[in-house]
Amino acid sequence: MRTERDNLFADPTLAGKASKRRKAKSAQVFKPYQQHQAMVLPPSLEELIPEKHLVRVVNSTIDKLNLEPLLATYKGGGSSAYHPKMLLKVLIYAYLSKTYASRQIAKALRQDLHFMWLSGMQRPEFSVLNLFRSSRLKGVIDQVFGSMVFWLIENRYVDLTKYFVDGTKLRADSNRHRVVWAKNTKRYKQIVQQKIRQRLNEIERINAEENKRYGDKDLEELGDQTTLTSEGVKEQVARLNEIITTTTRSKPEAYPPDLPDYSPGSAVRAGVVQAGRMRAGEPLAQKRTAKAVNELESTLLPKLDKYEQQEQVLAGRNSYAKTDPDATVFRTKDGQLLPAYNLLIGTQRQFIVNYSFHQQKASESDGFPAHLQRMHSLLGQYPALVMGDSAYGSEENYALLAEHQIGNYLKYNSFHLEQKKKYRTNPYRKENFPYDAATDTYTCPQGRAVVFKEERTITTDNGYQTSARLYQSVNCSNCPVAIHCKRGAGNRTILVNRTLDAYRAQARTNLCSERGMALRKQRGMDVEPPFGDIKFNQGYTRCRLRGQAKVNVEFGLLSIAHNIKKTTRWVN
Repeated sequence: MRTERDNLFADPTLAGKASKRRKAKSAQVFKPYQQHQAMVLPPSLEELIPEKHLVRVVNSTIDKLNLEPLLATYKGGGSSAYHPKMLLKVLIYAYLSKTYASRQIAKALRQDLHFMWLSGMQRPEFSVLNLFRSSRLKGVIDQVFGSMVFWLIENRYVDLTKYFVDGTKLRADSNRHRVVWAKNTKRYKQIVQQKIRQRLNEIERINAEENKRYGDKDLEELGDQTTLTSEGVKEQVARLNEIITTTTRSKPEAYPPDLPDYSPGSAVRAGVVQAGRMRAGEPLAQKRTAKAVNELESTLLPKLDKYEQQEQVLAGRNSYAKTDPDATVFRTKDGQLLPAYNLLIGTQRQFIVNYSFHQQKASESDGFPAHLQRMHSLLGQYPALVMGDSAYGSEENYALLAEHQIGNYLKYNSFHLEQKKKYRTNPYRKENFPYDAATDTYTCPQGRAVVFKEERTITTDNGYQTSARLYQSVNCSNCPVAIHCKRGAGNRTILVNRTLDAYRAQARTNLCSERGMALRKQRGMDVEPPFGDIKFNQGYTRCRLRGQAKVNVEFGLLSIAHNIKKTTRWVN
């Protein structure tokens, strides 16, 4: 019996038809693609945005905020302006989309469907966006951010009963190699002051008019090296220029006009040359004076001006970046020296409820009083309690919490060490020295007296003053345990601050309570995630704008964007 395969081999025509049938069955079918087909009813942007898309959350949230302070910055008159509410929505959504450059935001307004819907199809240029962000928002970003926090409170996302604080270094938009250091400025200024002193002393010696005016006294503008200023030098240079001009106009002619023959080799020329040598003292003094004054004006005085301006910008800081003078050089966790800002934030339930920037010191403890005061200025209230790590446990911060009746849950630098039995039972700790209140003395482990020596007053960088009592051992010579008890030569000394000790005892009690242990566990899960979200998820590891006021605007926008995003993931 012949099969279909045998028929195919016997008849080539049948084989071709079967191949065509197989090709027809495997041919791909495509959906209609007509790029230029006209639509009877074009789609609406409203229909193209998903109902629960993040851009809708931004739009509805900003609509509910109090933007009166922002609207008040517009004086009226002139041509119409883009609505600030629209510009603010665009910036907030741009920051959520990790789009920080104004040109890229303007590009998104022309190309991105969500930006088009949010702006109502308006397309402000990048210069408008940049001016609004860096200038218009500069003075009102704090009020806008405060309005966001009030909205969170009203909707029960936060209640400010708990406040978790932490800090980080946010790198500035600045060249790391173009830095002015305070030590170098001071040293270079002293060198210039010394050179100016030398030139003025030289002028005083060679200028006859100055000798008549001052005699053996020094110039009153000189003073000592540390008080020599550019203004005083400018006044002295102006006076010297006046004297040089006056004496130059009245000096005698070097070559009398009545001599008939000045040709080389003549007797008359030889006489004039000899007479000029006799009178050379006065013209030479004037030339030397003019040369010294010119050096003061053209070289030394501009340098002194520069170093004085650098000291004004430093304002007590150890350094600043030339491209962003508000940024200070800090050492980061990886050991690099980078221009940055010291940023403190306060959170509750991972919402940012306060933030502040600080320039002076890398220590977060020094910036905490200003940080807490900023919260009161924004919201009109303080939190019920504050939880922070060991960087914040200073007497100044504890006193601030006590003054405003805020719960003290700030760790101090030895809190975690005290949890170890070996540290607590160490006999060489000053806390374990027996104290006799009647004689005001301590006793070391070897039974030797540690007596009161002096009272010391300590002033912090913020101007807070505290006092501590210094005690010293009467004799540590030939002590068999000196290597374990003290460092260096001399007798053992201990510094006792009873006010700080009382605050630490209160913090220790609170932190070791059941509530304190729960807060300690919660702190890392509350304040650290916002840093991780902003730095890693949003890719914001470096400022895009320069100057502390503009950086404050940037982080205000970031904080509002972070809080809006957090509302979409949080269930009350």
